[in-house]
Amino acid sequence: MNIKKAMLSTWVAGMLVCITTPLKAEVTGPPVPVFSKSSITKAKKLLASLTLEEKIGQMNQLTITSFESSPGVLDEVKLEEAILKYNIGSILNVPGTGAVSPKSWAKLMAKIEAISNKTDKKIPILYGIDAIHGSSYTSGATLFPQQIGMAATWNTDLVEQGTRVSAYETRASSIPWVFSPDLDLPRSPVWSRLWESFGEDTYLSKTMGVAMVKGFEGDNVGDKYNVATCIKHFVGYGSTVTGRDRTPSIIPDRVLQQFDLPIFKAAIDAKAKSIMISSGEINGTPVHASKKLLTTILKEQLGFQGMVLTDWQDIIYLHTRHKVAKNNRDAVKMAVNAGIDMSMVPDNYTFYTDLLLLVKSGEVPMSRIDDAVLKILSLKYELGLFDQPFVAKAKAYDKFGSAEHETLAYNAAAESITLLKNKEAILPLSKNKKILVTGPTANSMKFLNGGWTFTWQGEKADTYEKDEYTILEAFEEKIGKENVNYVQGVEIFKELDITEAVKKAENVDVIVLCIGEHNYTETPGDIMGLAITEPQQKLAEALIATGKPIVLVLNEGRPRTITSFETKTNATIQCYLPGSEGSRALIDIIYGDVNPSGRLPYNYPRFTNSLQKYNRKYTESLGDEEQNDDADYQKSYNPLYEFGAGLSYTTFEYTNLTVDKTTFSNSDTITVNVTIKNTGKLAGKEVVQLYLTDKVASITPEVKSLRAYQKINLTPGESKTINFNLNPEDFMFVNEAEKWVAEPGEFVIKIDSLTKTIELK
Repeated sequence: MNIKKAMLSTWVAGMLVCITTPLKAEVTGPPVPVFSKSSITKAKKLLASLTLEEKIGQMNQLTITSFESSPGVLDEVKLEEAILKYNIGSILNVPGTGAVSPKSWAKLMAKIEAISNKTDKKIPILYGIDAIHGSSYTSGATLFPQQIGMAATWNTDLVEQGTRVSAYETRASSIPWVFSPDLDLPRSPVWSRLWESFGEDTYLSKTMGVAMVKGFEGDNVGDKYNVATCIKHFVGYGSTVTGRDRTPSIIPDRVLQQFDLPIFKAAIDAKAKSIMISSGEINGTPVHASKKLLTTILKEQLGFQGMVLTDWQDIIYLHTRHKVAKNNRDAVKMAVNAGIDMSMVPDNYTFYTDLLLLVKSGEVPMSRIDDAVLKILSLKYELGLFDQPFVAKAKAYDKFGSAEHETLAYNAAAESITLLKNKEAILPLSKNKKILVTGPTANSMKFLNGGWTFTWQGEKADTYEKDEYTILEAFEEKIGKENVNYVQGVEIFKELDITEAVKKAENVDVIVLCIGEHNYTETPGDIMGLAITEPQQKLAEALIATGKPIVLVLNEGRPRTITSFETKTNATIQCYLPGSEGSRALIDIIYGDVNPSGRLPYNYPRFTNSLQKYNRKYTESLGDEEQNDDADYQKSYNPLYEFGAGLSYTTFEYTNLTVDKTTFSNSDTITVNVTIKNTGKLAGKEVVQLYLTDKVASITPEVKSLRAYQKINLTPGESKTINFNLNPEDFMFVNEAEKWVAEPGEFVIKIDSLTKTIELK
């Protein structure tokens, strides 16, 4: 081994450089232009004509429900007051209590537009929506797997195509702006919003996030089929110490720079138009109040020039929850001076009135207001809202909810679903076997879709999707009702008829046990423990005792621990939250009409407190041979299934791993080649994963880190040689001085079981 003796600092264009408070951050390159020169020029001209009141109004975003006399009934007097008196710039959310049709959206937007046209400047309202896995607040929309499932496809092309459909159907709903994608990096599987992320890895999250930004915005965000993105939640939101939503995070600056910020930097470089700020706090400072994070790092270091939006009521929370502001006035001052451009207030005018007084008193400079409003107006121009009505015409969107779009959602679900275990090749099943379908998630669309589905928590999915197949219905359609028995057995939190399930298992060949989680997002998804609920454990143990083969189907937003019974089942399939087409994709996989190709985007823990990530440190990986001789230890690292895991019905062989150079300098690109052959009898898709290990470093290195991947399709007997390029930044990390560096020494490239050692001189 070549021990590293010296540190070689390597600066790469576009890479992040860290700051050490109170020093000013170094900009990592020129600011990223997200708006065209034409849009900025028009926005500057309009800005110069606005009064202070009109400027501050543009910085206000209110929820549509604050203008309703009753759920779903718009009070136009209240709406006129908001637009004509307070000059608000943006509205969000869904009217009433659930998703509405494209026609209803068009009527609402027409009313909003008619009122904004009464104003002196006729500035259009910017409407935003949580389009999380499709246009999820529009009835009849195409719903894709949630983000964690899209990550499990390991297919950025498919993710971009699916996101393009979501953009199309959101514009068909007359809405030009989405609060997506979620770029949080969760560090605890307990976190209730893990399924809204792309999983535990920085590189996978970066590539998936860029794919979604491209899918939403296209080459011209003002096109009638594209929408502006609002990447979220900057930053550290998924790293809470307790795993509870909106609770404190402790993240060293070095760690933030190396693992969290690069995900946002990639989306910024892809020209994401806006960004939403984290509701949490880092090291005792709420992100909404941090000038260091919002200006020094986000705007100066990362070069973000788009619009900065708060999350729901988070300026108010600086006073009421975080207790860093003595009143709302101080909270507004703190947030706007930190770098906030628009406040999701969301249902009153306190932000407007307090900010007006703060500017007049000189406590918030006019330059800060002008900067914020310029971004808001530029975004509106970029979207074309001044040039044409933003009310969608139905004929222009005749593919809304179409079979073509459903097929893409099906393909995404099929590529996301991950086969984790297939003992004695029990799968695919024969269609002539009789089965028992049981478990709480088997017969409801809620568990296929999760939260942010027609409503915030997704509880009305069965009403909105009564024509879609549940898992049970998909089985019945596939092999006939006469071959399918069904007993629910338990609800998520309640025992029902376990005895009846055991009785019906006597007359079938195979049991399909469907378990998982209730529908949730945000704080309602907080849990006391990671283990699957007790009623589901009891059902599983009772069915295992029958001795019948069991196919375990998981519908869950995070990996709930199942070890006590999963080791006794014959097959395990992780579906995540696969969307409306998830049941059909699942059944086609179970019967072999589709060859599974999903791969885990996180480690699946074996025990509730065994939560190491795949790119763990060596001290988290101690094996029996490294423990003391005089004591018994459990292995430090022993996940139930590891990041990147997933099975196929065919087999693949890896050979001929080569590199174009075994020694290299800090400016070289390394070309890596590997050959993959389908050695089985079925066509199949394989995810080729390249990992890099830094053998010795001044900061304890990770055991391995994902640096490249590619999904390929191979027919039986077919071989392909895949090419990867490792760039200088792939060998870098953030050191103790908070600088990105590459240090001389040996690195190991690993693809499947093949390895090559190379050396940085």
